Amino acid sequence: MKQTMRIAVAFVIIAIAAINISFCKGSSSVGCLQSERLALLRFKQDLIDPANRLVSWTSGVEDCCTWSGIVCDNLTGHVLELNLRTPPKKEYSSPTEDDARERSKLNGKVNPSLLDLKHLRSLDLSDNNFGAEIPRFLGSMQNLRNLNLSLNSFQGMIPPQLGNLSNLQYLGLGGKLREMSPWWLSPITLSTLDCLWWSSSFPFLKHLDLDGVDLSNCSDWLLVIHTLPSLVVLKLSHCELHHFPPQPVANFSSLAYLDLSGNHFVGPIPDGLQNFTSIRHLDLSENHFNSSMPSWLYRLRNLEELFLSYNSLQGSMDGLGNLSSIKVLDLSQNNFEGGMPESFGRLCNLRSISLSHVILKQEISRVLNIFSECVAEVVESLDFGLTHLFGPLNNQLGLFKKLKSLSLYYNSISGPIPRSLGQLSSLEIPLLANDQFNGTLSEIHFNNLTRLKVFGASRNSLMLKVGPQWRPPFKLLYLGLGSCHLGSHFPFWLHAQMSLVYLDASNSNIFDTIPQYLFKFPLKFLNLSHNKMYGEIPNLIKPTQLRVLDLNSNNLTGPLPLIPLKIRVLDLSNNALSGSIFHVFCNEMNKSKSLIQILTLSYNFFLGELPDCWINWQKLEVLNLENNKFTGTLPPSVGTLISLQSLNLRKNNFFGELPMSLQNCTKLVKLDLGENEFVGNVPVWMGERFSRIKILILRSNRFQGLLPRELCHLTSLQILDLAYNNLFGNIPKCIGNFSAMMRESEMDDDIQYEFDGVYQSFYMEDALLVNKGKMAEYDTILKFVRMIDLSKNNLSGEIPIEVTDLLALQSLNLSHNSLIGRIPEKIGAISSLESTDFSGNQLSGEIPQSISN
Repeated sequence: MKQTMRIAVAFVIIAIAAINISFCKGSSSVGCLQSERLALLRFKQDLIDPANRLVSWTSGVEDCCTWSGIVCDNLTGHVLELNLRTPPKKEYSSPTEDDARERSKLNGKVNPSLLDLKHLRSLDLSDNNFGAEIPRFLGSMQNLRNLNLSLNSFQGMIPPQLGNLSNLQYLGLGGKLREMSPWWLSPITLSTLDCLWWSSSFPFLKHLDLDGVDLSNCSDWLLVIHTLPSLVVLKLSHCELHHFPPQPVANFSSLAYLDLSGNHFVGPIPDGLQNFTSIRHLDLSENHFNSSMPSWLYRLRNLEELFLSYNSLQGSMDGLGNLSSIKVLDLSQNNFEGGMPESFGRLCNLRSISLSHVILKQEISRVLNIFSECVAEVVESLDFGLTHLFGPLNNQLGLFKKLKSLSLYYNSISGPIPRSLGQLSSLEIPLLANDQFNGTLSEIHFNNLTRLKVFGASRNSLMLKVGPQWRPPFKLLYLGLGSCHLGSHFPFWLHAQMSLVYLDASNSNIFDTIPQYLFKFPLKFLNLSHNKMYGEIPNLIKPTQLRVLDLNSNNLTGPLPLIPLKIRVLDLSNNALSGSIFHVFCNEMNKSKSLIQILTLSYNFFLGELPDCWINWQKLEVLNLENNKFTGTLPPSVGTLISLQSLNLRKNNFFGELPMSLQNCTKLVKLDLGENEFVGNVPVWMGERFSRIKILILRSNRFQGLLPRELCHLTSLQILDLAYNNLFGNIPKCIGNFSAMMRESEMDDDIQYEFDGVYQSFYMEDALLVNKGKMAEYDTILKFVRMIDLSKNNLSGEIPIEVTDLLALQSLNLSHNSLIGRIPEKIGAISSLESTDFSGNQLSGEIPQSISN
């Protein structure tokens, strides 16, 4: 009898093991139930599946347990899991792969037929494009253990019905994506009626993700979280939190992962966090903490990952050396003092450290010495960008055998790059740009770097010297060699780098034609500016991933190439391009909407009239056609450029009156029409419609009539240049209303425009201005310039005393008019004034004593 029972028990154990194995594989020997199969087909009907991910979901396949994303119970055939999450992004994916992944995301409606899956334990619809509100019926699916709706576009309030899911162990509702340049899906707006109290009935909940959910009206959020006794992971990043409640009586002994980044906490790091005694991952980055480090933090012995970046923390970092378990430490963008402490050499488990934008003021060799004992054996990422490091980089770098990422950009590190860089066989990302490196880079620096994906060394004094037959052992995604000497011809070894997304070979002494093969690469960013490239630009109309193309300052000739619709930035200025641009702006292709934001064609030989086809270019923010041979009047369709912020038509042969439609360009920050043949009055509507304008240059035209009083409404104006026209009448007394000329210039931002490229970049505005009798170009200091030039007109009357209210004015030129009376007695109040010219008028009286100020 006992023997029989042993055999029976053994059979049961074997059967259970077989069930477990079968269940893990997601198969079912029974087959799914007909009712659940039909429910899944109804669910599919309301989905939009652009990549046909659910091709296996068909009425022709009877067993739905074999469909993709379905896991069934082996004994009963009930559907237990439904996983339709978009497959994760690869670590080093190409732009083509990224676009394909984005297009593969499901969207549409979540059909209530899911209620017929009464045994469903796990529902994962994350990382798709489902919108509208979260379906309330999900709160009736009582058997759910895991519900993941994160990384979608859900709107409205989280339905409190989800509180009925008392068996939940995992709940994901977050909307945040962490990419190279983070971006946000639309956040969910929580009801302020019950805050998070609907979640307090989850006794088994271990993982709660509310990243990006608006909790700004939820002051007692910590008390609610305290009611979740099993919680291990809590994600509350970018939730608009601003108040850290008083600490509860009990501690959070189970919580291991806490993310409070991107909120609005102010002051010291809350002492209540010391009760999270089991915490292993703590993220407090992107807040407003401004104290020194609390001593209790060093007692969190289980802490493995600590993120404190983008705060204003002060004092010494020395105590952090007591965190013996720490593996990831991010202290970047803070105000720590005292440099890298010796205690960091005790962090023997450290895998990654970031101190970018923390002022260290130490020799690079000293910093590496601190890590050279036990840390060098294990560390994988060192980020010391913008930390004021100096001195030579020596061969001790070769000790860091497992190093994958090294960031030393924007420092004063000097000398040659050591050959030991070539010994780091794990290295993937070295960022060495904007230092003071010099000497030669040769094959020995690269031959063992088989995993290299990124190499950034722009703006150093390096020379790349490799053999003509050299074949790199790596496939790069990002290559920055701007200002490095690459040889007279385009490097042949680049031909094999067919995965390149970013290439900067600007100012590299290249004397060659543009290789055709570059436009077969998946490049999104290509900068070949400030070289000696010659010949014609290859036609870009073929399918291309290019978003940014900079060929500024070369010797390129020929016509303007066709512009791909997807390109965002095109800079072809300072070349010898010629001919009409009509074929580019008015061809059949461009009847579609162009995405270009910045177009600069200045300093070429383009000619003819401007085409009247601007209606399809409404994303355009910067248009610079300066110093060409364009002629004719401005076409009315220029007024359809409603996104335009900068228009520069200086030094052409335009004539006629300005079109009334130009007043529709209300976002203009800069308008430069200087050195043309425009006629008519200065339009009154400029003062009424251009409220954002900072730079207005109409010099050297044939404008006539009175100076409109309406220009005084331009309170953002920093530069007004109306010189060399035929204006007459008085200077309006309201000139003192230019409030931007009253402020301290340091308070103003750069005049620049962010553009949507593969990497966050900016176009910096410049301007040609006459100061102290000489014309000069202003760019990086343009934001500090305050100037009025009304010279060479026929203005009359007295100089208005109100001009002395412009305390930040630096240059005032009223010369060669017909002004009378005295120089204002209070002229000395303009303490910033560097240059003033009143010559060629009919002024009288004494020079004011205050001018000595």
